Amino acid sequence: MSRIGRLPIEIPAGVTVAVNGREVSVKGPKGELSLTVAQPLEVSVEENQVLVTRPDDERESRSLHGLTRTLINNNIIGVTQGYTKGLEVVGTGYRVAQKGSSVEFALTVEGNNKLTVSGIDKQAVGEAAANIRKIRKPEPYKGKGVRYAGEVVRRKAGKAGK
Repeated sequence: MSRIGRLPIEIPAGVTVAVNGREVSVKGPKGELSLTVAQPLEVSVEENQVLVTRPDDERESRSLHGLTRTLINNNIIGVTQGYTKGLEVVGTGYRVAQKGSSVEFALTVEGNNKLTVSGIDKQAVGEAAANIRKIRKPEPYKGKGVRYAGEVVRRKAGKAGK
């Protein structure tokens, strides 16, 4: 049995989890998220816990069991605490400035070389940060570009002089 999938998910105060057929919706102080559960799995809410069960030990059921439990847990964490991803802009001539905001995520600018992507959906926050990083990846010779906060860029030696 899946070690992660069989663990119950505690529902914190202020969060409501509703199961409607295959649709699991989580409502909390920061917003609302929903998830469609894959076919063989069953989700139930008992007392103050969410339980994910599988009907058989088929390979597909086993692989989806832990995944589904983690996705529901990520939604609960998202509507209570939210997720943030920090980015740093390194190099001369590179800077960042805040100009407006978006519905899906918020950009916060600290100084002119740091920014933070935050939101309630873990996948959307990670994807937005990855798309921003993709604009100018850190290069290995001088280390210039956009990198995640705390990311270590492996540096290469340049051409050897005469």
